[in-house]
Amino acid sequence: MSNKLSSLIRSLAGLSALSIRLIRISIAIVLIWIGGLKVYNYEAEGIVPFVANSPFMSFFYAHPEDYKTHMQKEGEANPDKIAWHEANHTYLFSYGLGSVLVVLGFLLLVNKYHPGIGMIGAGLVMIMSAVTLSFLITTTDSWVPALGDPDHGFPLLSARGRLVIKDIIMMAGAFAALCDSAKQYLNLKALK
Repeated sequence: MSNKLSSLIRSLAGLSALSIRLIRISIAIVLIWIGGLKVYNYEAEGIVPFVANSPFMSFFYAHPEDYKTHMQKEGEANPDKIAWHEANHTYLFSYGLGSVLVVLGFLLLVNKYHPGIGMIGAGLVMIMSAVTLSFLITTTDSWVPALGDPDHGFPLLSARGRLVIKDIIMMAGAFAALCDSAKQYLNLKALK
């Protein structure tokens, strides 16, 4: 192995702590940004199929079974559909979910000052990711529908399914952050 390559590999090996910090910050940015978007109608309406079909979350909506006829495309503003979503509590639920996502993002960032809180944040992000991944089972909209093309259903992910499957990365990143927070927490306790 050349000296330059060897030096590069040693340099990269020394950056593992930085890589975990970057993962933590990246997850926080995604959570805070998407959480902030939950105040917009298009974002609230976009999660309706997931929430309406979830046995764990559908109770948040007044009429989860009726959502398909009231769905809007991103950017559409049909007053009748908006009124239905208001009565369904679509927007109210989205505000609450958005708040939770923003809080989770900040809990991850607080790790720098308090690793115990960072552990809690990372653990909660893992739970959130598991709930999100459950939508692959509960929401048929996660798979390409049978509309005439012979290629449909499992394992062919629809746009919604592709959105959901990415939470595997978030879960793994949160696990790495959790382990790092635990290490930092134990190091702080050993110093006392």
